[in-house]
Amino acid sequence: SSGINAEWPLRPGRESGAKLRFYDLRGEGVKIQVMANASMAEQDFEAIHSRVHRGDVIGCRGVPGKTKKGELSIIPKEVEILTPCLHMLPTLHYGFKDKETRFRQRYLDLIMNEDVRQRFYTRAKVINYVRKFLDSMGFLEVETPMMNMIAGGATAKPFVTHHNDLNMDLFMRVAPELYLKMLVVGGLDRVYEIGKNFRNEGIDMTHNPEFTCMEFYMAYADYNDLMDITEELVSGLAKSITGSYKVEFTPMGAEESVIIDFTPPFRRIKMIPELERITGVKFPPADTFHTEEARQFLDELCAKHEVECSAPRTASRLIDKMVGEMIEVQCMNPTFIIEHPQIMCPLAKYHRSEKGLTERLELFVATKEICNAYTELNDPFVQREQFEKQAVDKAAGDDEAQCIDENYCVSLEYGLPPTGGFGMGIDRLVMFLTNTYNIKEVLLFPAMKPEEAKAEDAKPDES
Repeated sequence: SSGINAEWPLRPGRESGAKLRFYDLRGEGVKIQVMANASMAEQDFEAIHSRVHRGDVIGCRGVPGKTKKGELSIIPKEVEILTPCLHMLPTLHYGFKDKETRFRQRYLDLIMNEDVRQRFYTRAKVINYVRKFLDSMGFLEVETPMMNMIAGGATAKPFVTHHNDLNMDLFMRVAPELYLKMLVVGGLDRVYEIGKNFRNEGIDMTHNPEFTCMEFYMAYADYNDLMDITEELVSGLAKSITGSYKVEFTPMGAEESVIIDFTPPFRRIKMIPELERITGVKFPPADTFHTEEARQFLDELCAKHEVECSAPRTASRLIDKMVGEMIEVQCMNPTFIIEHPQIMCPLAKYHRSEKGLTERLELFVATKEICNAYTELNDPFVQREQFEKQAVDKAAGDDEAQCIDENYCVSLEYGLPPTGGFGMGIDRLVMFLTNTYNIKEVLLFPAMKPEEAKAEDAKPDES
């Protein structure tokens, strides 16, 4: 005899008289039919089968066999209800499609929709591929703190929590960057971390307050090396997961899908020359972007081209908004945007030949950023200057600007080797490789507005 235990909803099939019942058992991504025949049963046939309902988890002990149509089936001698389902499952004919309900009841979504289950298997394969890729290059996987006294490592608004014993506020990390570079100072030349980051920002189709990111730091590498590694990693990952460099993707609101070509090498766009080409205007020298005159120039240019930028209208925010409106929209196939101004990159190393610029790159796919990398700034004196400029922006009302991290600056004084640093959003990459435009589709339990608040928002305004 053989036994089967399937932790999967039972789908009642047809009855062929009082002595014959058909069920579908689904588990571990497969389906098998149960053909319950009273003549084979070693128990009260009617008593057990009158209590079996769709969704129940059952165990069968019996023998394999075939129906008259030749379908492989289990012919049970004994059937036991292991766990009853106390709710009526949606029928397979109509399915379980409402997105809001699917995200809130992910367990039911996984029960009903095989494509959703496969998406999360793919997500696990993506993370596994990235880990093996870095391990093969001699990187060491490490873990760094999730709570910090200073929110550093990225330009983002942090979440604040409170430590009762220390009686002090702490910040949930926005990025592990500064800790990882301290490890390179300590002699761990190749380190990486895959983990959660937290940013207190808006929720939309491509943003979630907590998200999974991979960052690595590699001593004696620069941004040219990083571009080569990025091309090898991302193109190899796309081919490993989908079987081809060309991946089908349907952008939000589009009626037809597009083909994203991950074949290396990727296109490279220099940021400031491209903005000059699009606007038809010569920009001030990049090493003057921190001045009020340059800020005023950028402010007027944004107004002329109807590029919206909320307060504070700092030079870095104005440039960032123009890039989003003018350059990022070109990046359907994987495209590097490179050589950002220093005012946008307080942790990136200044360009070796272009004053005011940095050796930084961002990789965009389907107009969305998935990678950010640069040659790391390893001069403690310049680093303090960059932090101080960020502090000025923070005082002006930019709550995403970074604070001065004195502990990190001191670590640089012990000597950070020339280093390349890289960060990649796992969630967005999985979106593109599974043809989903909503980040909630690739997170098992995405952030959702409470249903009570949602109901309040839906009430009519009595005034």
